[in-house]
Amino acid sequence: MKTQTIIPHPTILNYVSHIVVIENNNIYHEAILPLIANGYPSITFQITDTGLSISNNKKMDSLVLYGQNIKPIELHTRGYVIIIAYFLYPHMLKALFGIDAKELTNISIDLNYSEPARSMSLQEQLLNTISLDKRLQLMNNYVLKLADRYKPGINNTISFAAQAIQKSRGLISLTHVQQEFFVTERTLQRMFELHVGVSPKTFSRICQFHYALQQLSQNQFTGMTDIAFESGYADQSHLIRTFKEFTNYTPLEYFKSASEFPR
Repeated sequence: MKTQTIIPHPTILNYVSHIVVIENNNIYHEAILPLIANGYPSITFQITDTGLSISNNKKMDSLVLYGQNIKPIELHTRGYVIIIAYFLYPHMLKALFGIDAKELTNISIDLNYSEPARSMSLQEQLLNTISLDKRLQLMNNYVLKLADRYKPGINNTISFAAQAIQKSRGLISLTHVQQEFFVTERTLQRMFELHVGVSPKTFSRICQFHYALQQLSQNQFTGMTDIAFESGYADQSHLIRTFKEFTNYTPLEYFKSASEFPR
């Protein structure tokens, strides 16, 4: 499996945090791609020879908007795979789509029939080219058209609050966040649900978990107790419980499953 992370074009840097491209030409049996909480919603173009499906055999569309996902999603696939995921900043759902972010939590929606994807025949154009550069250019144009529709829709307070929580790896006191941005607890809660899709507490827990996940991946389980403490968990058991909550697996089970993905 070939995975690459791409820095977004300067024209969309205010909206897109990073781009991940996954491609595999050598899958001869069914594989599972896990989608787990990372704090970023995404606009995703995804195709395979036989199509993607989730655990209930529901077929997934090719051009999809994923909201904040707390519950893990497993994508089942067979054959050639390419996934191009534009990970939006956490507060961008409302700004780009004009939808309350809470309505999209744990939900994916087909973008093919929505504007401006429909008017620019985005899905058709993406399917009709095999050039990654061309596909990226098409998706860049789509993001810019979304941004043009709802200007000026970016809420600076929620943007800075979400960044503060992310930079602290979810460990910053929410009381401190409220004081820093001169908002009440209820206002902060409402803003996060409207723009991010989850409560500030849940977003903090996602950031904390995601940092622990990265550390475990890089350190291959050496010093799990140290990673738990560094990530702000009381002990290793708390880390494992949180891991199961967000992935349905223990860390060992999760990474064993990931290692079995055909390469």
